[in-house]
Amino acid sequence: MFWIKRNVGSIEIVLNAKKIGNDYLVTLTGGRDHVGAVAIGFFDEKSQRASSSVITIPGHREEQLALKSAKQVSIATKKTTIFIAGIHKDNINHEDIKNIVSVACEMVEDLITYVKRQN
Repeated sequence: MFWIKRNVGSIEIVLNAKKIGNDYLVTLTGGRDHVGAVAIGFFDEKSQRASSSVITIPGHREEQLALKSAKQVSIATKKTTIFIAGIHKDNINHEDIKNIVSVACEMVEDLITYVKRQN
């Protein structure tokens, strides 16, 4: 349904999203692909609010990115979202992390824009 890639320094970040029934499955990977964190965003029709929860693989740092992104997509779509994040770069530094997170957030916004246009 939706696929986008961006280069951030020496790694390529890929965001892929597809519908599963009325819900969404989103993967965000880069560098050496893996599953670092899995989040679920849930939109409650009654309260018109979204919440999210995350499971992180020990030693991985994608927790906040997956948690925030799952909630954002659920708010925008008013549907359940599974968001899987796994980005790895050897010898990563603070600046690399900042750039990767920034680009990843832009990619999530691009997805949200796309979904809103489709509806």
